[in-house]
Amino acid sequence: MEIQADQIGADIVMQLDECPKLPAPREDVEKAMRLSLAWAKRCKTAFGKRDAQNLFAIVQGGIDPELRRISAEALVAEGFDGYAIGGLAVGEGHEAMLATLDVTTPCLPQDRPRYLMGVGKPIDIVESVARGVDMFDCVLPTRSGRHGQAWLDVGPLNITNARFAEDLNPLDPRIDCPASRDYSKAYLHHLFKTGELLGQVLLSWHNVAYYQFLMSRLREAISEGRLAQFVTEFKALSSLADAQPEAAAE
Repeated sequence: MEIQADQIGADIVMQLDECPKLPAPREDVEKAMRLSLAWAKRCKTAFGKRDAQNLFAIVQGGIDPELRRISAEALVAEGFDGYAIGGLAVGEGHEAMLATLDVTTPCLPQDRPRYLMGVGKPIDIVESVARGVDMFDCVLPTRSGRHGQAWLDVGPLNITNARFAEDLNPLDPRIDCPASRDYSKAYLHHLFKTGELLGQVLLSWHNVAYYQFLMSRLREAISEGRLAQFVTEFKALSSLADAQPEAAAE
C-alpha cells in the first residue's frame, strides 16, 4: 500500500491478492480466494482514508460460481472504492470467462467501477461491457503490435502476410490516428519484412488507438440505448472472422 499510494502516488491502488492459474483444484482456488479476502482487509486498514486516491478490491474464486459469490459479497460488505474481477483470462477459455462474469458482476454495486483485470481481445471487451464491466487493462495492443498483428473489428490482421505486400489501403481510415489512417498496409508489411523498428511502433500506435476507438463507440452505444444492437453486430463480425479469417480481414 505504501509503494502504490505514497511512493508511486497511484490514483487507483489495488489490494494484494493471489491469482491461481486455471485449471486448478477447487481447494486451491478457495484457499487463494480466502487468502485474498484476508489481504483485502489488511490492505484497507493500511490504505486508510484518502481524498484523492481509490482502493480497489479484487474478486477471486476461479470459475466456481459459489466461490465468486462468496468473494464478491464479502468484499462489498467490507466496502471499497471499486471492485476488480481477477483470476480470469488465465486459461479458462472465453465461454467460461463469460459465465463467471454472469454470476460475479450482479454481486457488485452499480455505483462503483467494475474492473476486469488482464482482458483482452476486442470481443472479450464487448461481451464484458454487456455484462456490466467498466474498466480493462491488457498488454495485448502493444504486444500484438510488436509481433506484426493489427486489431480491427473483424479480428487480428497479420501484416506480415504476403497478401499485404501490394495493399495500398490503410488499416482503418475511420480512426483519428496517423498509424491507422495514413500508412498503407503494404508499407507496414515492408517495415516488418525489413526488420524496421518503425513497424512495431506504428502497429502498437494503431492498436492502442483502435482500442480507444472501440471503447468510445461502446460509450456512445450505451448513452444512446443501443448497446445490445452494438454487441450483436460486433459478434457477427467476430464470427465471420473466425469462420473465414482471410476474407474477413479484407
